[in-house]
Amino acid sequence: MKKEGDLNHSLELGKKGEAIAAEFLSKNGYKIRHKNWHFGHKELDIVTTYNEMLVIVEVKTRWTNYWEEPKESVRRKKQRFIIEAAEAYVQEYNLNTDVQFDIISIILQEDKYEIEHIQDAFQPQF
Repeated sequence: MKKEGDLNHSLELGKKGEAIAAEFLSKNGYKIRHKNWHFGHKELDIVTTYNEMLVIVEVKTRWTNYWEEPKESVRRKKQRFIIEAAEAYVQEYNLNTDVQFDIISIILQEDKYEIEHIQDAFQPQF
């Protein structure tokens, strides 16, 4: 059973990871449009543009990769949620552009971290 302290710790970890990811993306030429954009209960961690393409970035941060790599936790159900929110985002802002789904995986250990950027990590399934 999770305790409130565990939840706060997880939220703090997630926020740190998203800040690291946003800085990484900015340094690599991505233009940040939104962070933590919501569509109902669904959330897009980071919405960017890069080379005239809309790039939706899911950020996964962990203290360790002992059980699984962070990117492995973005399973099909989570992908569907991200895709649905991305469709709503495109409609809300009346965008006519290609959309790419990336994952940034971060292993955070004290003040050091490992970052992996997986471009075009998954596609909508029709």
